[in-house]
Amino acid sequence: MTATARPATAHVISDDAEALAVAAELAEAFRAGAAERDAVRRLPHTELARLSASGLLAITVPRSHGGAQVRTETLAEVVRLLATGDASVSQIPQSHFVYLNVLRRQGTAGQQAFFFGEVLAGRRLGNAQSEAGTRHVQDIRTRLVPAADGSYVLSGVKHYATGALFADWIPVLARGRDEALYVAYVPREAPGVRIVDDWDGMGQRTTASGTVHLEDVTVPADRVVPHHLTFRGPQLHGAVAQLLHAAIDTGIACGALAEAASFVRTKSRPWFESGLDSAAEDPLLIQRFGELAVRVRAAESLLVSAARTVDAAALALTDDSAAEASIAVAAAKVVAAEAAVETGSALFEVAGTRSALDGLNLHRHWRDARTHTLHDPVRWKVQHIGRYVLNGTRPPRHGLL
Repeated sequence: MTATARPATAHVISDDAEALAVAAELAEAFRAGAAERDAVRRLPHTELARLSASGLLAITVPRSHGGAQVRTETLAEVVRLLATGDASVSQIPQSHFVYLNVLRRQGTAGQQAFFFGEVLAGRRLGNAQSEAGTRHVQDIRTRLVPAADGSYVLSGVKHYATGALFADWIPVLARGRDEALYVAYVPREAPGVRIVDDWDGMGQRTTASGTVHLEDVTVPADRVVPHHLTFRGPQLHGAVAQLLHAAIDTGIACGALAEAASFVRTKSRPWFESGLDSAAEDPLLIQRFGELAVRVRAAESLLVSAARTVDAAALALTDDSAAEASIAVAAAKVVAAEAAVETGSALFEVAGTRSALDGLNLHRHWRDARTHTLHDPVRWKVQHIGRYVLNGTRPPRHGLL
């Protein structure tokens, strides 16, 4: 098996409890090498192969297609657990789950049967969504043009394509002749697809969030999904996508706090003025750890609450329930982002000078948090929360809420 080879089959997880148990086991395994992978930027091919084989990537496949169809609460906790072990590994499947949701909502019966089968067998979906140099994030210039034989021709350049390098299928966001949004599911090895591993971000270093070039790629009609229909009427697409980002941030905060506590207990020296034999007995450090723990617990609690709100909305989806879900997720995302950045930075404050040694690579927590929280500005989420609370204004349906 080569470094990029994927398993032909994968374990099929049966229920929520098994999904959580498998995620906890993998998080522990991935944690062991996370610092070294980040330091030398060794891409996690082995770890992702193990993730695929575990069956975790198929846990949202509907039961009618042989999947576990876990609760959104479980999905968020799975991603949070993975992020406590390796924030880069946890980010890679975020788009995988998002574009599985697109198929659940807009895919035909045939498309669902095919792609759900692929995912159950261990295949991975990537991401070719964002573009650089455009007016804003939703200015999509990649084009999907009908061909005479009923297929399509796909052309464009995508940036920040997390997961594409590791994918079997790359969902590509493109505009048709009518300017409506579509998703084209393209094989990783299709003629005209070229993926460049040029990601050089200071954090999330092993996500390989590079560039995807699409040069006159032929796409059969049955690999195209009308994504613009997702946003007609109440929807949870954006809420679920953002919830997973909040789960990543919460996991980063949890991982940073745990590593800070371990370092202080085993390596930090007490400040001489404290008169204590152990840094862990210093009341000033105890106070700071308590403050950080409150922030992290708040992020964890809001993540659970938001996920449950999404699950409740899915059972009775209306404009009001969808809005409430989006607002709950927005609140969770704001607090998670703040907790991740603060905890990643405070690690050095509480652990002391030795913790800043580059060889320890403890700064990866802050770098991962600072980089990932730039995904979309939480200041706009605060705006939508305020408008909703004060004036009852429902948040927009643009996929980022």
